[in-house]
Amino acid sequence: MSNEDLADFAVKHALKLGATYAEARHERSSSNDLSLKNGVPQLAGFEDVEGLGVRIIYHGAMEQLSTDWMDKPHVQKLIEDGVRAANANSRLMEKQSLLSGERKEKAKYVVKEKKKIANVGIDDKFELIFGVEKALAKAQVPTRFFSLGDDVTAKYYVNSEGASIRSVIPRVGFAYVITVKHNERTRQRHFQWDQVGGYERFDAWKVEESIAAEANALLKMLKEGVEAPKEPLDVVCGPEVVGIACHESVGHPYEADRILGREGAQAGESFLTEKDIGKRIGSDAANVVDDPTLEGSAGYFLFDDEGVKARRKALMTNGVVTEFLHNRETGYALGTSSNGSARAMDFECEPIVRMSNTFLLPGEMKEEELIEGVKKGVYIKSFTEWNIDDKRLNQKYVSSEAYLIENGRLTKPVRKAVLETTTMDFWSSLDAAATNVQYFAGSCGKGEPMQGVPVWMGGPSARLRGMRLGI
Repeated sequence: MSNEDLADFAVKHALKLGATYAEARHERSSSNDLSLKNGVPQLAGFEDVEGLGVRIIYHGAMEQLSTDWMDKPHVQKLIEDGVRAANANSRLMEKQSLLSGERKEKAKYVVKEKKKIANVGIDDKFELIFGVEKALAKAQVPTRFFSLGDDVTAKYYVNSEGASIRSVIPRVGFAYVITVKHNERTRQRHFQWDQVGGYERFDAWKVEESIAAEANALLKMLKEGVEAPKEPLDVVCGPEVVGIACHESVGHPYEADRILGREGAQAGESFLTEKDIGKRIGSDAANVVDDPTLEGSAGYFLFDDEGVKARRKALMTNGVVTEFLHNRETGYALGTSSNGSARAMDFECEPIVRMSNTFLLPGEMKEEELIEGVKKGVYIKSFTEWNIDDKRLNQKYVSSEAYLIENGRLTKPVRKAVLETTTMDFWSSLDAAATNVQYFAGSCGKGEPMQGVPVWMGGPSARLRGMRLGI
């Protein structure tokens, strides 16, 4: 019996034992990770992982099961143990687990690699990472950490309703942490790239040039930076700052499981309620979407981990709440359907409501025009720190690189610009978005136990009117 056949068997055996619904995800992943700290190779990881994740509904109780014992007797026992546990839990439940009705999809897709991960050897990867180290040799960067990783994940999903999805997704990522120093002051910068595809992605990032430029910008902030103005002014946020705001103050509070309270004790709640579709929380320029179908993106997939076809979700349109992120459970609970937002970190984890690639749609102005329209303000190009409360309402973004805007021109560097605001104030103050869309990678954490999944966040530069910078 092949391992895909084991997934089919798991579903059939669960139904035979009386389950009203069953699904199985067989996953096989091969990954490599290398790191370098101050020129010295650190721990390297090379891993091949295979396993089966199963969910069943029995007497209205849902159970998540998993095993890496890939043989029929172990899978059979797994299902039988799961049915017994569900039967016991069903007696304690106040309401049943129910799923929205969805199309039974059958599909297969493979992300192509121009420069295949399998053809790039360990020596080649160390050459890449040492190349970055060499590029910073002349820069004033006393502390450096680089991490290079890749993985290829093959997945087979099947459920008792007739869905059957196969996919192969390769991925390459690079992350760094650098610290620069001037006199007794230091600044640190963390950044990461992540895309599906092969090592052609790494080549396109121009990592060496990018990190050297970041180091020089940090030094400039330390050497020449002035204090940020304290009076109300206009703020132009670069795509990186816009991206983190989209992810934290739109993406997370729009997750329907948060809205329904499930995530309250795990990753937080939401300032939104299930009745807030149609509520205005921003200006006409505030148009935020979540789209897993962007080719090459970190959050890319064409079918989610419940077999639902992925699509773009319009979360906020002209400042109005238009759609939440749903899996099949929340879709049923709120009288709608899933919009393909169920993701699991790996076969051991249950699929829960997650973002993919969340970003602000572009406007019609160039970034220079946004800046030219500001008499006095601050341009925050990138951030070094952020935080937001559990309801995703009160938030703060601290600049990494920022500049004064005086009479429509960028002038002096600003040492530390702190944008402290609320979700409503941020999106209501947005009067224009530019055309310079960029995306930034991240690993989004959520769930219990914690699940980290790759995402993109971004958009164009955006101008906020009448903001006040904090300390």
